[in-house]
Amino acid sequence: MNTIKYLKPILLVGALCVAGSSCNDSFLERYPETSITEENFFRTSQDLETYTNGLYELLPVSYNDIYSDNLSTYTGSSETDNMLRGKLNIENVGGWNKWGDLRSINFLLANAGRAEGNAEDINHYVGIARFFRAQFYYDQVKKYGDVPWISKPLKTDDEELLFKTQDPRTLVVDSIMADLQYAVDHIKTGDSRTRITQYAAYQLMARIALHEGTFRKYHTELNLTATADAFLEKAAWAARQLMDTGLFGITGTGAQGYCDLFSSPDLSANKEMILYDDYSRELNRGNNTSSVYDWQWALSKSLADSYLNTDGTRPTDNPAYKTTGYLDMFTGRDERMAQTIMAPGFTKDGDKKPSVARPTFSGLIQIKFYPRSLSMGMEWGKNYTDLPIFRYGETLLIYAEAMAELNQIDQPVIDLTINELRKRAKVAGLTIAGLTADPVLATQYPDVTGPNRAVILEIRRERRVELACEGFRYDDLMRWKAGKLLEGPSEGIYIPGLGAYDVTGDGAPDVAILNSPSETGPIASLPEDVQKGLSKYYLHDDSGNEQDFYLSEGTYGNIRFVNDKTLPRTFVDPQYYYKPIPKHQAQLNPNLVQPAGW
Repeated sequence: MNTIKYLKPILLVGALCVAGSSCNDSFLERYPETSITEENFFRTSQDLETYTNGLYELLPVSYNDIYSDNLSTYTGSSETDNMLRGKLNIENVGGWNKWGDLRSINFLLANAGRAEGNAEDINHYVGIARFFRAQFYYDQVKKYGDVPWISKPLKTDDEELLFKTQDPRTLVVDSIMADLQYAVDHIKTGDSRTRITQYAAYQLMARIALHEGTFRKYHTELNLTATADAFLEKAAWAARQLMDTGLFGITGTGAQGYCDLFSSPDLSANKEMILYDDYSRELNRGNNTSSVYDWQWALSKSLADSYLNTDGTRPTDNPAYKTTGYLDMFTGRDERMAQTIMAPGFTKDGDKKPSVARPTFSGLIQIKFYPRSLSMGMEWGKNYTDLPIFRYGETLLIYAEAMAELNQIDQPVIDLTINELRKRAKVAGLTIAGLTADPVLATQYPDVTGPNRAVILEIRRERRVELACEGFRYDDLMRWKAGKLLEGPSEGIYIPGLGAYDVTGDGAPDVAILNSPSETGPIASLPEDVQKGLSKYYLHDDSGNEQDFYLSEGTYGNIRFVNDKTLPRTFVDPQYYYKPIPKHQAQLNPNLVQPAGW
């Protein structure tokens, strides 16, 4: 297993600080000039490799969907949540502070010409740097729309560039795609799954092109609809390059096959991994994946509703589904569901009893990414499960969506993509002949129209459940112009009435939901020892004040959250598709223009 990316040399630390990475977060700060690395370092392709090792820290690794409609509640701080509740403004927003990362990348690109040696090796590392620049810039585009394109490391006398305004989205994205084209043309293939290869570059190109193509298609206010197909074609092309290699595939069967992607101590032999992050005790590298379990957030009924029955039917078509309780909602469902949301009977390694779902957290606890064995580590920062960065399941979803948006979808494409994923989940395959649009999905995504409406909706369903909690959902809502789905109230499990409930599946009650501490009537008939053993949750305190959650119909219904009632969430279109630039950053450069509405 290749571990060089984690051995950052002292020289590189100095180089990155000279280059500006994480040394000063102010926008395009005037960094002190130096000749240390420029004169003495960039001499060989090995020097370029050493420098690019430090850039790997910029790779995104996510194991949650904060903040999106896949969450029911979140107790941490979120700018998106503050925005939806009308509390975000240019005075308190963060961001616009990662430009030191760009300077680190541009520093290599500006000095790579000094290196002597094999041209293919040099171009390989230049390609890696341009890969990272493309990733950096598209993250900025997603957040702000128009941003200034800077292609060189700024010096103190670069007055014009230091104080330039934003470039148009079209120019920036074209520059991003040029970087990605260089990357796929020059980065070597290789057989490592922990190093940037040509395959990783194809995946990033496909991901960005799909995002930009669909963003332009659905955000008609940009007047860029006519250019959307070119990006969708590029997304399909890049995904197909990966598919045609035969090197990658959907691995495993059923629940365990899906679980192994996210809770495994070693992904080196997993054929679905295009690029993954390697964690281990030996490397002294850990993550915090154990925090997904019942810490600061829980998952939503909206996400749970998205999982099909194993026979391919929609549970939401059954009127009785609306009142299906926690014990029964997993029965006969897509096997990915119980590997994402904790089902009754789930027992953590080392525990003697099953875990108990908390009503105050919707009852839908995330277990996707949770380490399944104590040997994988359970302490803060000491979880030793490898984490996917790019995986083949996403590749298939990109290809299917791009082809559907291009009106080039057919059953062979579905069989090659969506049905490969459903096969592992033990869900009946999708047949597009005679397919009708799911009314629930049609309501969620009203902008989807045309002859492929039904299949596009099903592809979006598949993407939501396959990639749940991997950090994609918020971006997907933004590019589909579906921000209204972030409005509340979010919901959890259905509660048929006040009283005690079994949530572990052993036949004995575990929790009680009561109106207040003094109103114990609904559990009065239970034996005293059973009452004492219950975890009790209250809708009100004895003074009548509402607590953290309530039931949608008063004394029964779906769990909802009082915060959504007292401070409702509202999505302002199109303003909230972007974040504002912090006031102090705009003061540093008065030529910056706030995104529309801010």
